Amino acid sequence: MPRYFGYLRVSSDDQTTENQRLGLLDYANSRRLVPIELVEDTASRAKSWRDRGLGALLEQASAGDVILSPEISRLGGSALQVLEFMAEAVKKGVTVHITKQGIVLDGSLQAEIMATVLGLVAQIERAFIKARTKEALQVAKLNGKKLGRPAGHAETLKLDPRADEIAGYLALGLSQAKIAARVGCSKATLSRFIERRGLKGKG
Repeated sequence: MPRYFGYLRVSSDDQTTENQRLGLLDYANSRRLVPIELVEDTASRAKSWRDRGLGALLEQASAGDVILSPEISRLGGSALQVLEFMAEAVKKGVTVHITKQGIVLDGSLQAEIMATVLGLVAQIERAFIKARTKEALQVAKLNGKKLGRPAGHAETLKLDPRADEIAGYLALGLSQAKIAARVGCSKATLSRFIERRGLKGKG
């Protein structure tokens, strides 16, 4: 017997899930995807889906279960995040419905096309980020800014291998929250790293 879950996410406590909830419930009822268990999440989309309520939801879901979300953007803050979530859902045999667009990602041809499109978007996104980061690093070096781990710090930190990448993101003006999501760590971990290594950027 499949279970049905509705995932509702807002970026802060100032927002409400009421409109999302009504539309999602109407969709579920019209397709008899009931009874449905609603999961509400207030975490920022910059945070990895694995570290939000969505990650816990997929973890408890089993093959044949269904997860409904109002919009595909509610699943992640980037195409890459959405693609990663969909890949894990497909691996577990969990069907995902995007209710506003009526999209059903269930291993069918439509789902494969959607996954391919998302994959292409993610590749383009990564290519643009890589190009902008490289340009920012070049500008920073021309301006005499020393990148990477400063000398005199013998202790190895988890993010040291990505120091130049983080420096590039900072040079681009990305917030720490967005950088943390891209390098796969918490904002607190990134903040400590930036402070320990003497890097500067937006909070």
